[in-house]
Amino acid sequence: MVKINLLPHREARRKERKTAFFAMLILSAFASVLLVMLGGFIISARISAQNERNAFIEAENTKLDVQIKEIASLKQEIEALKARQQAVEDLQGDRNQPVYLMDELVKQVPEGIYLKGFKQTGQKVLLNGYAQSNERVSELLRNLGNASPWLEHPELLEIKAATVGQGKEARRVFEFSMNVGIRRPRDKETGPAAPNAANAVAAAATPGKP
Repeated sequence: MVKINLLPHREARRKERKTAFFAMLILSAFASVLLVMLGGFIISARISAQNERNAFIEAENTKLDVQIKEIASLKQEIEALKARQQAVEDLQGDRNQPVYLMDELVKQVPEGIYLKGFKQTGQKVLLNGYAQSNERVSELLRNLGNASPWLEHPELLEIKAATVGQGKEARRVFEFSMNVGIRRPRDKETGPAAPNAANAVAAAATPGKP
């Protein structure tokens, strides 16, 4: 006996395919939502971790800024202490400068030079005197610039012809003035400097031409 299926099998298959399609669609949508949520969670975790690292770096930078300011303040205090110490040492050394100056002038002033006065202002000494000739003044400049451990940088300010004495005792001499620096004990080890004005005497006044 032959059995005939009178049900609309094509429509039933179509419904089954449609149902399967919607099921796959819903499953895909659900999987997409899960992936998006998972991706958002991962990104959020990374952002949070990066924010924590940034906050740590900022905190460390703040600490470093404070330490740098403290170091700068300590350096300033150290420099101030060094300056005070140097000032005290200079004051102690400067007390002996008149002794050094007198001793050096006795040693370095050549024959034919007569000093009529000198005045110290700070680390400069103004010398005034008479010389028998220009050569004597040049010799004095060389001595002060090369041979003296305490005096340096002699500078001839003026030299001119002058007359000393009266009547038969009148003599023609050269009146001069010069500046010379005096070293502190801490500067003494640098060695004497060459004179800058020794050659200036050659252009100075000759007797009879003030």
